[in-house]
This record gives sequence, structure tokens and C-alpha cells, in this order.
Amino acid sequence: MLLKTNWPDGKRFAFTVFDDTDLEVPGNFEEVYRLLYDLGFRTTKSAWPLKGERTPLIGGATLEDRCYREFVLDLQSRGFEIGWHTTTYHGVPREIIARGLEMFCDILGHYPVTMSNHADSSEAIYWGDARLTGTNRVIYNLLTRGRQKNAFHGHRDESNFFWGDLCRKHIRYIRNFITSNINTLSACPIMPYHDPARPYANAWYASSEGPTIKPFNACIKESNQDRLEEEGGACIMYTHFACGFQEKGNLNARFQALMERLAKKNGWYVPVGTLLDYLAKQHGGIVTISDGQRNSMERRWLLHKVLIGGTS
Repeated sequence: MLLKTNWPDGKRFAFTVFDDTDLEVPGNFEEVYRLLYDLGFRTTKSAWPLKGERTPLIGGATLEDRCYREFVLDLQSRGFEIGWHTTTYHGVPREIIARGLEMFCDILGHYPVTMSNHADSSEAIYWGDARLTGTNRVIYNLLTRGRQKNAFHGHRDESNFFWGDLCRKHIRYIRNFITSNINTLSACPIMPYHDPARPYANAWYASSEGPTIKPFNACIKESNQDRLEEEGGACIMYTHFACGFQEKGNLNARFQALMERLAKKNGWYVPVGTLLDYLAKQHGGIVTISDGQRNSMERRWLLHKVLIGGTS
């Protein structure tokens, strides 16, 4: 049986969100953050520092856009964390990645603590089939028909897209495996953890499935909220707040009702980096995983992706 974590100030559980910035432009996401702020949630929103030079497959605003930058800075001043989602909406060479990190630091006052890879960026680090090892990687490549094989280069020091040393120097936590369980900590009780097979990443964290409005609402439905509270667990939701949460300025009614219900519980509602720092302290530091633990996590993730459809 998983032991309950002793949360600060007598809180019964923890809940937060990492919001990938894909498709976010002024007018299609701000009401989500106004709701979160009013309800007492402090979560993590990622941002791209630089505009890309190519037409994006999946784009959005960047910190070079004045209105967007001002909103992001206001969020940070209100206690939200701003994370990294690679340099822009497509892969860029190392020198531009370095410039993007410095620009992020100049604007926000610090380097990003947390990040998630952008699936359409060749600079993504340990992504695609590089998320897995051995037989698990072979299975993944068969399932994806090799489309993700060697597609991401952030960790490959022979590549023009290599920035692994910069990642290790500046970024503390990277998102990896996801679960359908609202209690992310139950699915990955050792997070944040270090994987010695991926030395350019300081530490990894897991998240719960909710990339768009329907799966997000399904994951945080009433019975799951109650279970998260009863288990004394922690939830890190993975999502894209530009994907259906706000339509024509109006919040999705089901999402609003669920968040209002959750806010009434005695939860600890802090950004992803704050939560992971606390867990690391509880564990006595960053846990280094064994080969067996890595294999188990990879297998569970592969099964999850097969069951929900897609393996990217």
C-alpha cells in the first residue's frame, strides 16, 4: 500500500497542471487562468521565447509577442510558474536554443525550472523512441512504424540541434511518461527521479492524461477527485489549455464546475516545480532509478498509449 505524503499546512493532497503552450494566442486561453487564479490554483504555464522562422505545424504566440508576453509576466507575478516547451514551435540549431534560454531568463528573471518537450521540435531531448530502452524501444518503433526513430536530437552531441549540456545546466525537471490515473504520484511514487541512461536530464516527472478538454474533464471527474483526496496523492495534469477549455471567450461549463468543486477541497495547489521540489525533499533528494524501475515505467507507458490510442 502506498504511504500518504505529509503535505504542508495540513493539506490532504496536491494538484497542479503543466500547460503546453501549443496553439495559445491572445483571446483563446486567458479566461482559464483567471478562473484558476480566482479559485486559488497556482499552476505551470509553458512559453516559447522566440518566434519561429517556418510556418508551424502547431504554432502559437511567443514571448516576442507583446500582448502575450505581458499576460505571461502578469501570471508570473501572481504566483504561476512559467516553464519551457523548447525554443519555439519547430526545431532550431544550438546557437538559437542558447539565445532562447537567455531571452527567457532576461524576460522572466530566471532560467526555466520545469519543461515539457514539444512533439514537433527536432530539438526535443530524449523524445520519440529515445524515451525508451532495449526491447521497449523496439516495440515502440514497431507500433509507430519507425516514424519516431531518431527523430529528436536534443541529446545527440553530434547533432546541430544538440543542447543537452545546456539542459543539464539550466533546467531541473522534464516531463516524460503519462498515466490515466489522476493520482500521478501513485503511478510514479519515485518522482522526481534521475535516469542514469539519460545523463543530460537532471530529473524527470510523470503526469496524468488530459491533453484536451474532454480527457482532462474525464480525469478530474468527481469520483477521481474524491479518490485523489482519500489517497492523499498528487496530481500533475498534462494539458493544452488552448484546446477547447475556452470557446469564444466562454469557459467550458463542465471544466469550470469541476475546478470549482476541486477548489473547495483541502488541497495544496502549487506550481509543478514547487511540488517536485517538495517531493524531492521528502525523498531525501532526487531518486536514481534502477534498470528494473525504468523497464517497469516504460512498459506501463507503452500499455497506456496502446490502450488510449497513439504512441507519440
